[in-house]
Amino acid sequence: MKAVILAGGLGTRISEETESKPKPMVEIGGKPILWHIMKIYSAHGINDFIICCGYKGYVIKEYFANYFLHMSDVTFDMRDNQMHVHHQKAEPWRVTLVDTGEASMTGGRLKRVEDYVQNEEAFCFTYGDGVGDIDITASIKHHKSQNTLATLTATFPPGRFGALTMDNHRVISFQEKPKGDGGMINGGFFVLSPKVIDYIQDDQTIWEQEPLMQLAEDGELSSYEHHGFWQPMDTLRDKLHLEKLWTSGEAPWKTWE
Repeated sequence: MKAVILAGGLGTRISEETESKPKPMVEIGGKPILWHIMKIYSAHGINDFIICCGYKGYVIKEYFANYFLHMSDVTFDMRDNQMHVHHQKAEPWRVTLVDTGEASMTGGRLKRVEDYVQNEEAFCFTYGDGVGDIDITASIKHHKSQNTLATLTATFPPGRFGALTMDNHRVISFQEKPKGDGGMINGGFFVLSPKVIDYIQDDQTIWEQEPLMQLAEDGELSSYEHHGFWQPMDTLRDKLHLEKLWTSGEAPWKTWE
């Protein structure tokens, strides 16, 4: 099975990091968050990736073109003009990088890679800025059992602020960073039939609007409930939170060895 990853957005809410690189290349623990997402899929046997590039897509292309340099020990012999790669740490990945336009919306980017997934029974699809301990294998199995064109992973939004319960200007209870308001949201990590691309009109189509709304109206949208860890990297605060989890050795999304 293939996995399509959106990696073309500007990342304006984390501009401190994205002025010189696309958002999926912002690093967590010295590795781009895109790498972390791919490792999540790879842990479930999905190693064929289609990356939808846009803003500063050349940075992503250069990263994979020089992957051995990033992941291995290297000796440069200047006298003989040679390079020796030691202890190669290659992943079993096949990575297709597609320029899906700088101004395309999420649906438009998916439509632009139609040729790469049109012959698949189903494929995975996610955003290039969120991680979680998602059971990808279970979500695929659930998708097949529902017999719908699309399945999204429903999860709870991470808490961001302390919630107060007040009475006459007195705080009577305080809950630090509650996990949302009880309602589940779209956490990405979709499993899709190629037929969903027929719901996308053009580059300006936002996947989360007309296509998903119409799929739901047609009874073609299922949900796979995820009750574990899930965290998008929308802001610098989110990035620092993920970094702290990684460096502590307690990153819940690290489901690989």
